[in-house]
Amino acid sequence: MDQLESLLTGAGTVLTSDVLDRIDEIVPPGTDLNKADSYYTPPALTNANLRRR
Repeated sequence: MDQLESLLTGAGTVLTSDVLDRIDEIVPPGTDLNKADSYYTPPALTNANLRRR
């Protein structure tokens, strides 16, 4: 139960646009870190408007 409670404290964390932009610079959307997982491309990777609501 302690683990669940500690993880739930981060559930409301919201990243700012600046942080999300920096993450996109480091690892661009659509980058496959594991080529074995390249069977599906979610729409949010091809349409930036779907990543930021």
